[in-house]
Amino acid sequence: MRDSRSPARSGMEEMARRVSGGDRLALARAITLVENEDRAAGPLLRALSARGRRSHRIGVTGPPGAGKSTLVGCIAQAYRARGEATAVIAVDPSSPFTGGAILADRVRMAPEPGDDGLFIRSMASRGEPGGLSARTYEASEVFEAAGFGVILIETVGAGQGELLIAEMADTTVVVLVPESGDAVQVMKAGMMEIGEIFVVNKADRDGAGALVREITHRAGGRAQAWHPPVLQTVATEGKGVEELVAALESHRAFLAAGGEGLARLQRKMEQRIRRLVEASLLAEAWSRPGLHALLEERARDAADGTLTAYEAAADLLTRARASEPSAPPQSSEVDR
Repeated sequence: MRDSRSPARSGMEEMARRVSGGDRLALARAITLVENEDRAAGPLLRALSARGRRSHRIGVTGPPGAGKSTLVGCIAQAYRARGEATAVIAVDPSSPFTGGAILADRVRMAPEPGDDGLFIRSMASRGEPGGLSARTYEASEVFEAAGFGVILIETVGAGQGELLIAEMADTTVVVLVPESGDAVQVMKAGMMEIGEIFVVNKADRDGAGALVREITHRAGGRAQAWHPPVLQTVATEGKGVEELVAALESHRAFLAAGGEGLARLQRKMEQRIRRLVEASLLAEAWSRPGLHALLEERARDAADGTLTAYEAAADLLTRARASEPSAPPQSSEVDR
């Protein structure tokens, strides 16, 4: 019987099969398609998503200079020692010249030669808010389909405004250092609310004990079943890493017990679906015939004072709702 599927769809299903079968070259190519928002990414992700969810996503965030990259490397190696296939998504600031990731400390995280159980991928933030790349979640879905049981996601490290990681990660680790002036600001920025585990790295320096007490006091006021531990590490020496991994596994077990993990996943899926629908509606709205030209006209009107920006926006909305949409964009977010 003739296969009615399109060549593009058949090709993505074949790539999905190779990814799930452990083909690392196919895995690297799949993540590149996703990161570059290629049209083929949508069919690929749909083919992969049918294989179910089984990974534990760990988000690692905190201010610059906290030693997140070194700590993530230590966590990854500790999980590899346990036989757990581990992926690392390291989000870096974008180069102002190329738009690509500035690799920073990533070269020190390289896996041992021949170790297919550790895969590290740097992704450029490309100006995205929240300390992540626009396609971080999709990349984690590819890793999940490839059989990685642990996925570590390291944010840019801008300190504030990185709360988006809490939507994506099952466990969020907030890393601080004793002498960092950003520590208090990070606490004020909402990270006290998103952290499931707090780590004072570079704990061999003065002030570590005082910072541990401060975080413990602040975190202790949260009304919830899980009480965030506050740990001390010296990542450059590997100190405290086993205790951190034990805490990560404790939180993983906590999520699995009592249905908290499923309830949390449902909340995250609601947020993700909302974002996909909003992005698709936005793309559909701007596909209305003549709307971009009308935008230019109304921008001129607003610039010369004929209209306010609010009046111009209201006019565009009225025109968008009155006109029939053109064909939906092939690369819409829902398709992805």
